[in-house]
Amino acid sequence: MLVVRDVHTYYGLSHVLFSVCLTVDEGEVVALLGRNGAGKSTTLKSIMGLASPASGSIHFKGEELRGLLPYQICQKGIGFVPEDRRIFKQLTVRENLEIGRRRPRDGREKWSLERVYRLFPVLEEFAGRRAGTLSGGEQQMLTVARSLMGNPVLLLLDEPSEGLAPVVVHALAAQIVALKREGLTIILSEQNLKFATHLSDRAYIIEKGQIKYEGRIEDLKANPEVRRAYLMV
Repeated sequence: MLVVRDVHTYYGLSHVLFSVCLTVDEGEVVALLGRNGAGKSTTLKSIMGLASPASGSIHFKGEELRGLLPYQICQKGIGFVPEDRRIFKQLTVRENLEIGRRRPRDGREKWSLERVYRLFPVLEEFAGRRAGTLSGGEQQMLTVARSLMGNPVLLLLDEPSEGLAPVVVHALAAQIVALKREGLTIILSEQNLKFATHLSDRAYIIEKGQIKYEGRIEDLKANPEVRRAYLMV
């Protein structure tokens, strides 16, 4: 579904990504792991067009994305859940969800308010409440739900467990597992190794803007040397 090849991305004169390559097959959950500042968020933003790669290629379902604007990439069927959530705090929960509504693609079952509320019951309970009054975990659920209302076929999740209490992380993991069962393809950027390995099929580890490891989750779990070298603080 997604093929990223030799992507180099800069912020001004700062070279952030160095020849990043990764692939994601339909229905997979792929973890992008690494320490803070390793380049995880920039990789997702490069896919989404929020950071413009200077070179390389990003093919989604065979179509080149590099050079497209973020709204055009969204229209292709990619949803993005940013680390800082970016909810509309003065709008209600329901209004935030309605803003994200887009037509379904490829004959898939569409995401409606009712379907989102089944996945995140707390959002139905707080549907009329201003989004800015929600807790951090509730805001994270709202951001994921808003992306789902766009009916994506690929969902990019940037540090979804960051700053959340363990009980909220557990609930969010269960909801991502439910999305996985429905066949949604997901790239998960994470520092929380336990959270990511519980959900993912394969993993890439990025360090200083370069992919240092690629493999199945089972192989990563069995390789303490790699975890110690690239994931331990």
